[in-house]
Amino acid sequence: MPVTLRRLLERHSIGPRWMTAPGPTLAQLRLATRAALRAPDHGRLVPWRAVVVPDGGREVLADLFARFARDAGKTDEDVAIERERAFNGPALVAWVVRIDDDVAEVPAHEQWMCAGGALANFLNALHLMGFGAKTLSGRKCRHPALTQAFCREREQLVAFVCIGTPTRKPTPRVVDDADEVFSLWRGPGL
Repeated sequence: MPVTLRRLLERHSIGPRWMTAPGPTLAQLRLATRAALRAPDHGRLVPWRAVVVPDGGREVLADLFARFARDAGKTDEDVAIERERAFNGPALVAWVVRIDDDVAEVPAHEQWMCAGGALANFLNALHLMGFGAKTLSGRKCRHPALTQAFCREREQLVAFVCIGTPTRKPTPRVVDDADEVFSLWRGPGL
């Protein structure tokens, strides 16, 4: 088995508590973004963007996370926990998507597949550079204050990617079984 394929088969998400500095440099994040651009992209729409949150912006992001938590009716303790999430990982990247429903040749589902494939390539590139990463999303990504902070017109904030040097080897939660998702089409009536 080729070394690169073996390495890809070892990739699993690693939580922020299992990350330490250093995180990737801006040059390494750009390289991972170049890998993301290799995802299939019908019509070359590039329906996604990667937005790096600099260290100096983490406090502002913490305020936005706290605002989300307060608006969601969370306790003061949960607001503090949500606030701390802005400091997860030595590097933090927001993943923003823009689906254009006006492109008949490239339906929305193809654009979503491109954005997801780009994110997968981004994560794989980081893994191959020796970093651990985890994609975190949820209701917070739809909060108006966060979407206003990260999104341009018609864009959606879909996730944050926490990135750092792993302090332990990522381990799968379950053993992968390709036969659960792989089959041969036999055609109708066969």
